[in-house]
Amino acid sequence: MTEVTRDLAQFDRIIDRYEKTEESLLAILQDFQREFHYVPEEGIRRLSEVIGVPASKIYAMGTFYKALSLTPRGRHTIKVCTGTACHLKGAPQILEALERELKVKRNGTTEDGEFTLECVNCVGACAMAPVTLVDDVYHGQTRPSKIMDVVKKQVGS
Repeated sequence: MTEVTRDLAQFDRIIDRYEKTEESLLAILQDFQREFHYVPEEGIRRLSEVIGVPASKIYAMGTFYKALSLTPRGRHTIKVCTGTACHLKGAPQILEALERELKVKRNGTTEDGEFTLECVNCVGACAMAPVTLVDDVYHGQTRPSKIMDVVKKQVGS
């Protein structure tokens, strides 16, 4: 997926919602994430210019917080828990089924930008193992043969 060039006005509309102080950085980055499904490099540069904070500091925030991504993410996020209970009950097979069906490797985004597939260490729902989250909705006792039905039902396609 290639980075899309955006009009600076898109970033300015978000930045203008907040006081132009360093304390607003995280909230602005979270809004960038919600709007664009990642934090674009252009947004970081624009934020640096407007607020007067070095871009390196903003990049550091972007890499520190798990909720922020510096690479484009899909419209929908699928997380497969690979904790011990989920691993033992079939998480690797669920991951393989999703990789095959979506034609994307784990921790990647599909070419059309619809889905990001992630592995997570534990979601704290071991009694429901194996667990798959689609857009942060938990689906327990998922099976490789049914996982795409779960995804399609969740996203409405």
